[in-house]
Formats: sequence, structure tokens, C-alpha cells
Amino acid sequence: MFRSVIIGTGCYIPPEVKKNSDFILHQFYSEDHRRIETPQEILVQKFKEITGIEERRYVPPNLNASDIASIAAKLALDDSGIDPESLDEIVVAHNFGNVIKHTIQIDCVPSLAARVKHDLGIVNSSCIAYDVLFGCPGWILALTKADVSFKAGAAKRCLVIGTETLSRVLDDHDRDSMIFSDGAGASVIEYRDTGESGSGILGSGAQSDSLNELFYIYVGKSNIPQSDPNVRYMKMKGRKVYDYAIRRVPEAMKACLDKSGVAIQDLKKIFIHQANGKMDVSIVSHLYKLYDLDTVPENILPMSVHWLGNSSVATIPTLYDLVRKGRVENHELKAGDIILFASVGAGMNINAVCYRY
Repeated sequence: MFRSVIIGTGCYIPPEVKKNSDFILHQFYSEDHRRIETPQEILVQKFKEITGIEERRYVPPNLNASDIASIAAKLALDDSGIDPESLDEIVVAHNFGNVIKHTIQIDCVPSLAARVKHDLGIVNSSCIAYDVLFGCPGWILALTKADVSFKAGAAKRCLVIGTETLSRVLDDHDRDSMIFSDGAGASVIEYRDTGESGSGILGSGAQSDSLNELFYIYVGKSNIPQSDPNVRYMKMKGRKVYDYAIRRVPEAMKACLDKSGVAIQDLKKIFIHQANGKMDVSIVSHLYKLYDLDTVPENILPMSVHWLGNSSVATIPTLYDLVRKGRVENHELKAGDIILFASVGAGMNINAVCYRY
């Protein structure tokens, strides 16, 4: 049986560590531009309790989203052992393109995927490089599109990357700025005969809710009064995103498992978008309740949000690479393990992939 198999992974974790305590000197304002009078120390402590985030990573000034995507891609290619010239597609998921430090302009021309192809020195003109924009679930969307290309006979090997430098688009006066971070994760996917192991993608699903939910995550002016409306930053209605995710993501995850013919009891790991630790735990708990199960198995949910923050499209491929390579304590993958990738983000978009390791 032919399936889409992840044969190599790599990630880039930025060197600059920004701890929660670094935000104590920030002055935060609400969405309606009112100063938040709660002492900064208390705000920071509450933030940790709600999200589980203790620190995050930012890229150095000389690197952009395409640069770190190329670093992660090179590691994934080295891990796979394939010739980069044999790639049929390079797909890069992101939301803001390249944003040069101390500028406000987004640069997506040429595409980030084209820049990665250039950085890798790939000559093959039949290797098609393109970007996808789907909010935080972008890497999973790119993974499913590679699977579709394989099944259509349009490709056999694909490099899928999620990359973001959110530190370049954050409003220092918005509490939600503490959630976001930078990073890149990459995977090499190959369509191959998996024989009796049956490894690879078992099923997938996606949905978009863009009516009432469209502007839960958006781009807008700073929260500080009298801010320049022409300078815009990433913004989020945190409570609405949280409530939406708890309500809708478990349903999408269940639909993917059911479509794949996988029993919840056979699931070994869940790689969920690292947006908010408390939210992710609640999402998984709600998933099991949909199957009338009150207890979530131990060690099913690897997490990196506490030390890497939310790097959007990069969280899942980064976490998957870390677990594959034994860099997440108490978590490992064994041949035959069934895992679930799931994410939620701007749009609002949700998707999931069921995969046998």
C-alpha cells in the first residue's frame, strides 16, 4: 500500500531567550486603549498560570523567516538522506512572510518557498516552490496538500515547512504579545509502498469558520492611545479564540480519527498546535469526552509551549522533530504508533491528520 510518509525532519530554535520577567517593564493597554492598572508582576504571573508559557525564542536581527526555513529544511533533508534535486515540491506555510527587523513591511515576493529553493541550491526546474497561508494550521494544510499531490500522481517527494518570525509583528503594549515567538520546522514527505507496516498518513480533515469568527485573529493598530493607525500589528481576541478552540477542535479531531478508521484507544500521541498549554490540555480532555472517556492516557500529549512559546505554523513540525529525536523528556515514538496532528488558527481554520509512525 502506498502512503505519504515523513522520512526526515528538522527544526530551527532561535537563540534569543525572552523570559516572562522581561515583560515586567512593558506597559500594557486593553483593546479599547485603556491602561491596564494591574501590577505587571501580577499580569505576568497570571499569564504563566493561564498559558503555561515561561519563556519563548526570538530570531537574531540578521535572520528572516525564509532564512530559518532554509536552516530547518537543510536539517530535514540531511535527516532523510535524499538528494534535494529529487524534490517535486517545496511548500512553505507562514503568515507574515519576511519582516526585516525594525521595519513594518511584509516581503513575500518572491515567495518564501522560492527563496528556500534558492538557498538550498536546487537546480531542478520541475521542483515547484509555493507558499500557503492558513493561519497557525498552515503546516498541516501543506502536509495534506502534499498528500493530495502524491495521490494525484503529480509528485512523489515534497519538502513541507512551517516558519514564522512573529517577534517582528508584535505590539509591545498588548498582553497577547507574550504568547508569540519565532521558529521553523520542516519535514520531507515521500509517497512510497509501506508494505505490511502501513505507515504514513491514514486520513485528514479541515474546516474554516469565517463568518462570525473571521476577525478573532487579525492585524490592527497598537493598543497604546494615539497610536499610528498606519503601523499595524498582530492582534488576537484571546477569550474568543480559546472558547472557539475548546468547542470546535475536539470535534474536528474526532472526525479525522473516525474517517481514518482509528479507535481512540489506539492513539499513542497527539501533536497539537502549541498555542496555550491550558487550552491544549482542555482540547484533548474534550476529545476523550466525545468518546465517553473521562480519563486521558498519560504521556499522550508532548508539549513545548512552556519554553518555546507559540511560533504559529512552526510549533507542530518543531515539536514532532524534537520528539522523533528524543529531545522531549518522557516522550518517544515507536514503529506502528498512531499519532494525531491537529491545529487551530486565524481564519478561523482547523485541521487534523491521522498518521501511523
